[in-house]
Amino acid sequence: MDVERLSLHTPDLVWRMLTFTIFSYLAYQVATTIYDVWFGPLSKFPGPKLWAASNLPLVCMLWRGQDTQAKHRLHTQYGPVVRVSPTEISYIDADTYANGLSGKNAWKEIYGHRLSGKRSFAKDRRLYAIPVNGTTSILSSDDASHSRQRRVLSHAFSDKALKEEEPLFKRWASLLVDKLDALSFTDAPIDLVAYYNFTTFDIMGELTFAESLHMLEGSEYSPWVATIFASIKSMTRLRAVRLIPGMTTLLNIFLTNAIRKKQVSHFKYSADRVDRRLETTPSKPDLWSFVLKKAGQEGGMSLSEMHSNSAMFMIAGTETTATLLSGLTYHLLRNPATTERLTRELRSAFITDKDITIEALQQLPYLSACIEEGMRLYPPVPTGLPRQTPKGGARICGEYIPEDITVSVSQWATYHSEANFYDAESFIPERWLEQDSRFENDNHAAFQPFSTGPRNCIGRNLAYHECRLLLTEVFWNFDLELMPESSKWTNQKVFSFWDKSPLWVKLRRVVR
Repeated sequence: MDVERLSLHTPDLVWRMLTFTIFSYLAYQVATTIYDVWFGPLSKFPGPKLWAASNLPLVCMLWRGQDTQAKHRLHTQYGPVVRVSPTEISYIDADTYANGLSGKNAWKEIYGHRLSGKRSFAKDRRLYAIPVNGTTSILSSDDASHSRQRRVLSHAFSDKALKEEEPLFKRWASLLVDKLDALSFTDAPIDLVAYYNFTTFDIMGELTFAESLHMLEGSEYSPWVATIFASIKSMTRLRAVRLIPGMTTLLNIFLTNAIRKKQVSHFKYSADRVDRRLETTPSKPDLWSFVLKKAGQEGGMSLSEMHSNSAMFMIAGTETTATLLSGLTYHLLRNPATTERLTRELRSAFITDKDITIEALQQLPYLSACIEEGMRLYPPVPTGLPRQTPKGGARICGEYIPEDITVSVSQWATYHSEANFYDAESFIPERWLEQDSRFENDNHAAFQPFSTGPRNCIGRNLAYHECRLLLTEVFWNFDLELMPESSKWTNQKVFSFWDKSPLWVKLRRVVR
């Protein structure tokens, strides 16, 4: 009889136990969240409580391509240090913080060289993918591997080595001018974003593989590059979803075949061209000429590392430079007086195209000022570069941060902050010439478009040389007019990179 009574009540007992377990779990999560938001070690940092309680607001912004602008709004409201998720802090590197401390520099303290035995801040692995061959590139490697690979590559990206490639740069710049010249006679608008992309990808293709992608010659994207652009948004959204606890494993299991195939296709395209390059001896040195000098030696680069780095170069060394050129061109055309001053400097400095050299371009102050202001107002990498605090935690700008907390300097928010730059929303190259008292309090230390420290961008010299030369060739040879349909061109979303629309302009060849 007791057995029968127990069996009759078993479903009800199980249901009660299940309900109690679920309720206890939810109560624990609510209590833990309340403690973390209002009393935990990160509760001292300002920010919206909903963002501090859950990753979902940040994930939503990343998914929609609006996190860059959202962080700018949060910093405007809450100050230079903002908590943007339960485990993430964003900085804009202003010198003076709410706690009264001054002279602190978030760039140096997060990304800088480690001193006095302090641990380095590792990259947040949720947001830095390992190449499909499982071998890290200079971008995704640990500190030891990064240092070794960087030593191998540093000679190829040195100012001296790049100046020796001047004939290559000039040849592609001349072809760009020829293509734009032919189109200028049609009186039809031209998408400069496309032509800047064609040029930078072809240049990097020749530097990396000793062969171009033939995009500028054909005036159209290669299927490979089109695939790269198409996959960037999907990969950014996948990385956003990984910020939800427990989702990384599920995504690794259910990662869609289409996205995986695009990753493999991009990697194979690069790897195949590296293999083909290694079977030849170019008549002139290229990037791999320096790499191969160390191949097979201690500290040299393995073949799989060459494959991983080539795939990385074809994105990091191309799209970003084209983005800078596109954004700078847009802001120049929106500011006619600035354009007039720049073209006057360029056209008075060079009588013929042969006079335009890398060395001569480095001597033009207003050109340099325009490039700096272009990167400030429209940084090619507008997001923060996420790092994680080391074991035992660390102090940033005078405040202790526990271990395994994601921290970054948000570039867009930093450069558009009135705390760092006077009249921050305006395009004013004069702020970089040190001749205008309006900008004497500008915080130039906060401006680090190539990052800082041991992992700063190795392609900095390449980016400056390409940008100076290509921008000069365009504005020395043509008068440009921005089309009405591109008048609000910078109203863009961000999926790791800017989701750029066409930049429509009309060109008129300068008669000499």
